Parts: sequence; C-alpha cells; structure tokens
Amino acid sequence: MENFAAPARPIVARMIAAAANAPERTVAFQGAPGANSHVAVREALPDALPLPCFSFEDAIDAVKRGIADRAMIPIENSLHGRVADIHFLLPESGLVITGEHFLPIRHALMGVGGRADVREAMSHPQALGQCRHWLKAHDIRPIAYPDTAGAAAEVAERNVPSIAALAPPAAADIYGLNLLATDIADADHNMTRFVVLARGDKPPVGDGPWMTTFIFEVKNVPAALYKALGGFATNGVNMTKLESYQRGGTFAASDFYADVEGKPGDVNFDRALEELGFHTKWVRVLGTYRRARKRG
Repeated sequence: MENFAAPARPIVARMIAAAANAPERTVAFQGAPGANSHVAVREALPDALPLPCFSFEDAIDAVKRGIADRAMIPIENSLHGRVADIHFLLPESGLVITGEHFLPIRHALMGVGGRADVREAMSHPQALGQCRHWLKAHDIRPIAYPDTAGAAAEVAERNVPSIAALAPPAAADIYGLNLLATDIADADHNMTRFVVLARGDKPPVGDGPWMTTFIFEVKNVPAALYKALGGFATNGVNMTKLESYQRGGTFAASDFYADVEGKPGDVNFDRALEELGFHTKWVRVLGTYRRARKRG
C-alpha cells in the first residue's frame, strides 16, 4: 500500500479491508483506484469487490494465495498491441483464463484548478502519447508517470493548479479533482482487451460462443508453423489471433500465443488441436471462456 500516492492509500486500505471479509467476491487488478483496470472490473463484474495491486505480479499472486477469487489483467490494446510481459506472466501464473472484457479507453484531464491554469499533464506514457496532439494544441507539457490513476492521486497530493493528470474520468471523483476536459484522445477507436484469471480449470458451462487460448512451441524444421496450423484450416476452426514470442533470451524457435473460436469437446476443435500436437514440441491450453466480442 505504501507504493501508492498518499491520497490513494486510505481508499486502498478500505478496499483491502472489504476484500479480506469476502475473498470469494474479490477481483484483483493492477493500478491505483480509478485506473482503467478498476473500471473494467466494475463493468464486467459489477458485484465484485475490486482489490488494487501495485503490479501485475501482485494481482496474480493475490489469486494464487486465495486473497482474491479472480484477477482482471489487460492483455492487448487496439493501438499498442500486446501488454508487455503478459505472454510470460500468463503461463507462469498457473491460473486459467475464465473470461474476457473489452473496455473503450477514455482519457480525461483533471486537476485542482481550472483548465486555463494547466501547464503540465502527468500520466502513463501510453496515455500521454494517445493525447499528444491535444496536449500540444493546448500548450501542455507531458510528464511521464507509471500509472494513470496514480497520476491523479499524485496531482491531488501536490495540489498545484498548473499540474494536471490524464486519467479515466472516474478518477476525478475518487481523488476530489476537477474534471477539466473529457474524451481528449487523438483517436476514437482505443480499446483494451482484459482477461479474467482464476485458480483451477473449470469446464465452460452455458451458451457460447466460446474462445480458447493456448500457447505452443513449433519444432525447428522447415514449414513448421505452416504444418502446425494446417489442422485449423482443414477443420474450419477460426484462429482470431496468433503472436510469436521468445523465452529465455535466446534466438531459438519461437513460442506462439493463439486465440481460436471453439472449445474442447467440439469435434472440429479437438481434431485441429490433435493435429497441432503432431507438429509441435508441446501445446498448453490457457483457458476456455465465453466470447465477449465478435472478431472481424
């Protein structure tokens, strides 16, 4: 809790106390109260008790230790691609993906004075980059800060009218700041995809459509990836995402992260996954969950 700015600490303390009384309802997220991850929890799981954590690792650890029932973690952004390190954290966590949520990202300018007073804006570098044209047009100098909502808490603590924060609009109410401008991003199609992580592997129940996420490593032979993916084409299984990444700081054969439509138990899905196994060193399913948004 000491890692959060002073104005956030009493709020964090209250959220921790509430979570301690009902861990089965608690959902951990990374960031200060008011962060986009906090907004995502409230949208996707309105009955949950949000638990702020300083890092992704802390949020995942809260689930592994039973402090929280689930964690909500951003995995990719429509403008900036995948979230750094998430492809390593997911497999290493031992948790499974049980859901997804898409959050439109809104940036707002907030501070202790009026908009005419603002000369500098603090926020996460990505948020600053997504609003750079607006900031330049209003002669506001960007200042990098590790977290959007944390920047709002820092601005509240400094109490200097010339320094504002770029953060989700809800952060203004949480930290008692004036909402000076809203929806100031340079692009209007900014979307972040979050996944819900939990312990254990509960089979999907209810109506779909379903998504399944898995990782695999191809064999170091010619056309390995082509052969590995052939079964999805021949069985009519739609692959909506495929990304490569490398582990261990080597330049050896890449690992791959994939999202496909369908679930274990579907005949075509099972055939495609079986064929994938013939052409890879290993395959590991990270989770099957209800699709929140149609791809394409």
